[in-house]
Amino acid sequence: MLIVAVTGMPGSGKSCFARVLSRELNAKLIVMGDVVREEVKKRGLPLTVTNIESVATELRKIYGRGAVGLKVAETLKELQGQYEYVVVDGVRSPEEITYLRAAGDLCVVAVHAAPAIRFERELRRAREGASTLDELKFRDSKNLEYGIGDVIAMADYMIINESDVQELAGQASRLAKVIRDGLWRDRCRG
Repeated sequence: MLIVAVTGMPGSGKSCFARVLSRELNAKLIVMGDVVREEVKKRGLPLTVTNIESVATELRKIYGRGAVGLKVAETLKELQGQYEYVVVDGVRSPEEITYLRAAGDLCVVAVHAAPAIRFERELRRAREGASTLDELKFRDSKNLEYGIGDVIAMADYMIINESDVQELAGQASRLAKVIRDGLWRDRCRG
């Protein structure tokens, strides 16, 4: 099983890219943020930026920076033999990468967009209460605290997403072809 781990700062387009890539590969899609959102819901808290980041930080303080990756890796082990490809959206730390790598072959893809573009996108979609520049900067700082910069630096593929959704989908299609053709092995350290 090849695990394609997608990373990127908030608003970079990583989730859109991951969705299209999973469709192109007929792959299972696992969203790491859903693990944290489920924990927020279990605690009876509203899904706000502050609550999500607080719970994510707490999980990492208790279980280490790879806490969410450990939970996802457990799910991946259960999926062995069921899928040729799994796309994991939202990897944020090198420790998460370590857990994912232990679950199968791994290819890391970073999606990048300039901060001004990301902030504009985030403000337009106003997901989970994120509606101010301060909240967006807060999310950026938390992601950097988790280690996302290191994950981006170790990426096997870098997708620049500063155009439109069609261009991003085209990049996902091209990468899917590389993966299906087995060419990812030349680049990925799985």
